[in-house]
Amino acid sequence: MNKQILWQTLCCLLIGYLLGSLSPSYFIGKLKGYDPRREGSGNAGASNTVIMAGKLAGFAVALLDILKAAAAWWICQALFPQLALSGILGGVAALLGHLYPIWLRFRGGRGLACLGGICLAYDPRTLLLMLGIALLIGVVTNYVCIVTVSMSAIIPLYYGLTTAFWLGAAVLAVPVIPIFCKHLVNFRRIRSGEELRLSFLFNKDKELKRIGRS
Repeated sequence: MNKQILWQTLCCLLIGYLLGSLSPSYFIGKLKGYDPRREGSGNAGASNTVIMAGKLAGFAVALLDILKAAAAWWICQALFPQLALSGILGGVAALLGHLYPIWLRFRGGRGLACLGGICLAYDPRTLLLMLGIALLIGVVTNYVCIVTVSMSAIIPLYYGLTTAFWLGAAVLAVPVIPIFCKHLVNFRRIRSGEELRLSFLFNKDKELKRIGRS
C-alpha cells in the first residue's frame, strides 16, 4: 500500500467515524431530560428513543442515523473517487462510530439504522430489499436484536454475491462481531424473558407489563 492510498484510507475512516459518533438519540434525550445510556434499554439509538420519547422521536433518530452513515459513504466517495473502497470505508467507520462514539465515552447505539444508511448509499433499491428482509425477520422472531445481528451478516454477503467485489464485502463484514457483542445483553434478556419484543411498537403497555416494568 503506497502512502497516498494509506492517507486516503485513514481520511475515510476518520471522516466516517466522526460522523457516526454524532448521536441524535443523545441530543433528543438531553432535550427530553434523560440520558439514553442510563435509562430505558441503555443504548443511544432509535429503539431506546422509542421507549423513552415515543415513536415520532424514534423515527427521527432512525432517519438521522440512516443519513449519517449514508453521508459518510457519499462524502468519502466524492473526496476520493480513485479509491475503490472509499465509500465502504466511510460507511463502515460511521457504523463503528455509532456503536462506539468518542463523544459519549464509546457507549452508543446498536447499529440497525446505520446498516440501512450503508444500503441507501450503495443503492436505494438495496435498501428496499434489505428492509423487506429485515421486516420478515422481525415478524418471525419479534426481536429487534435478532434483526440487527442477522442483517449485519446478510448485507455484506449480498454485496459480495451481487458485485463479486469480495474485498468490499469483507470490509462491510467488519462490524458483524462488534454488533454481535453489543447485543449479547439483549440475548441474555431474551433468555430471562426481560427483552422487549418488536410488538412493543404496537402494544406498549402489554409489553412493559410482561417484563415487569409497567
